[in-house]
Amino acid sequence: MEKVEWKVEGMDCTNCALTITRYLRKEGLQEVNVNFIGGDVSFETDGTRPKEELSKGIADLGYKVVSETISDPVQHAAFNIRHLFANHLQRFLFCLPFTLVLMLHMLPWHIHFLVNPWIQLAICIPVFLVGMGYFGVSAFKSLRRGIPNMNVLIAIGALAAFVYSLIGTLGHMGMDYIFYETTATIITLVFLGEWVEHKSVDRTQKELNKLAKQQKVMANMIAFDDQHQELIFPIENTKLHVGDLILVKTGEQVPVDCKILWGDVHVNESLLTGESKPVRKTKKDALIGGSMVTDGTVKAQVTAVGKDTVLSNILTLVKQAQGEKPPVQQLADKISAIFVPAVIGISLLSFGLNYFAFDVSLTSSLMRSIAVLVISCPCAMGLATPAAIAVGLGRAAKNGILFRNARSLELFKNIRTVVFDKTGTLTKGNLSVSAYQALVMQDDEFRKIIFSLEKFSNHPIAKSVTAEWKTTDSISWKKIEEMKGLGIRAEDNAGNTYQLGSHKIAAGLTSDASHTAYLLKNDQLAGWFDMEDEIRAEAKEVISYLHAKNIRTVLLSGDSLPRTQKVATALGIDTVYAGKTPEEKLQLIEELNHTAPVAMVGDGINDAPALAKATIGISMSEATQLAVQTAQVVLMNKGIQHLPLALGLGKYTFRTIKGNLFWAFIYNVVAIPIAAIGLLQPGIAALAMGFSDVVLAINSIRLNYRKVV
Repeated sequence: MEKVEWKVEGMDCTNCALTITRYLRKEGLQEVNVNFIGGDVSFETDGTRPKEELSKGIADLGYKVVSETISDPVQHAAFNIRHLFANHLQRFLFCLPFTLVLMLHMLPWHIHFLVNPWIQLAICIPVFLVGMGYFGVSAFKSLRRGIPNMNVLIAIGALAAFVYSLIGTLGHMGMDYIFYETTATIITLVFLGEWVEHKSVDRTQKELNKLAKQQKVMANMIAFDDQHQELIFPIENTKLHVGDLILVKTGEQVPVDCKILWGDVHVNESLLTGESKPVRKTKKDALIGGSMVTDGTVKAQVTAVGKDTVLSNILTLVKQAQGEKPPVQQLADKISAIFVPAVIGISLLSFGLNYFAFDVSLTSSLMRSIAVLVISCPCAMGLATPAAIAVGLGRAAKNGILFRNARSLELFKNIRTVVFDKTGTLTKGNLSVSAYQALVMQDDEFRKIIFSLEKFSNHPIAKSVTAEWKTTDSISWKKIEEMKGLGIRAEDNAGNTYQLGSHKIAAGLTSDASHTAYLLKNDQLAGWFDMEDEIRAEAKEVISYLHAKNIRTVLLSGDSLPRTQKVATALGIDTVYAGKTPEEKLQLIEELNHTAPVAMVGDGINDAPALAKATIGISMSEATQLAVQTAQVVLMNKGIQHLPLALGLGKYTFRTIKGNLFWAFIYNVVAIPIAAIGLLQPGIAALAMGFSDVVLAINSIRLNYRKVV
């Protein structure tokens, strides 16, 4: 299956996204994800349907795939008619003068030439054509596909007023039957409302757009002439390849992911981690594209470009999460799917009751039914969740918190227990050997065996030991395997067997369980060593915050009980489980989940099953790739200091979604009856419809600034 990612223009609301989603699924495509905020469309295809054909199908719906070429001139024309102007502001500014002139005849003093219905018709036609070119075309295409969108209501309302006035003009019925200003006002004010709405929605993408802007910058590429002299020339970072050499100087942005070959610098990675304090980087250290060099100069080798860079992966992850719908949105989606037909039915009912049952005049009954059509806003219900999620995910990304899916944001509200791994999570993972003892061999041989075994492991202890006891004279093993949750077993060419691991492997040989790791040779205790680790500076504050929120804390580790209890006591953690295998960790998380929703924070391979089983799995960015891929939330700042922010953003984003949905429902429940009984003119209804979405967008944007911790 091929993964296809497109950028689509012309989507105004979730109804548009729903239209494209249904079309692509009808064509047999898998994993369809459409995000109208940003215009991102992705799907998987087996190639049976040509992409050119799919692109034409989307164009036929009234949208445009900007990353694909549409060769059919008819499809181009269909899109260009609807998008004659670049944006809603231009459409509004074009229509405004005509509408203002039409409104003049409603002033107390009469302008005689405007009383002429034919002159009003001539003034109204440009506005009507622009409105129908946008709303009418969109409405027709959505009806043809059986998925009526919001523009159906606008188009019917404007068309009804225009046709009614045209009949009055042709029949010489007098000014009581002429309402061209209603048609023009509806179209003009809806364009204004749409523009204001779009500007508000764009602001919800502010933090994500900041990240996106860092993707294209200039780089200093290093090359060599035929005399092997070094040459430096500017090049756009999108044209770099893996292996290229670049020069990065003070004040410059790191153009792509790279590894330092020469020099050392201080780098501000706040764009990616939320931590503004510069970090020192030196030879062999990795630099992340998008970070800023505050001091120093380095020569580096490009390690990733394009979609493989850290920044690109972050943007992709956030966009995917934006496109997903949490459970709270499902009810709104069901209502939105039947909303347009329901409003049309209510509008017809309003006309019938007013005209036939309550003896209201034909003109007034028609105006009331048009007001019902125009005041209704299915976009508000569709926008309620995406707007809040866009802001929540954007603020999270700015602070180095990545949510893999929108569902995690909602689930945070129920978390009552947070389970922590110890090494690399509550502690820094910068371990050092504090003591060791070789019992049946020389110290040099003991260290060589330990190094030769540990270099095959990704555990933080293994990485620290191999860095400290590194040697070129390592052992070539005949056979080596990892014992999950226990350690490593190996056999040398002489047939000797070795085991390295926790006290569990030596439990039958010694009762002293205080050491970090034990070495067995041919099932006999051959020695032990101890590691010391430093507790993260922010750990105590994070634990205190959780306790203040009545969230239970648990320390779950594969390390020995004395060492685990020492950390728990220092931090004030409620409950301790030590010496646990990956299987036992998984079982314990499952048991805790039955009591209350659980968040698990970890970073090792042995944490991956537990992270996957927890209600929410949270991993560190420097964790093993398996742990990162398993977790639903990734903390990019090399620490847990932003865990409270992640919890707070999850809870407040959900509250914002609920507030948005409440406003959207109440707005329609109140506004439709008011319009139906004649207390709302169609023009005012048009303006109110547009600005109802603005209220939701502003409420969502507040999430960017409110205190959530």
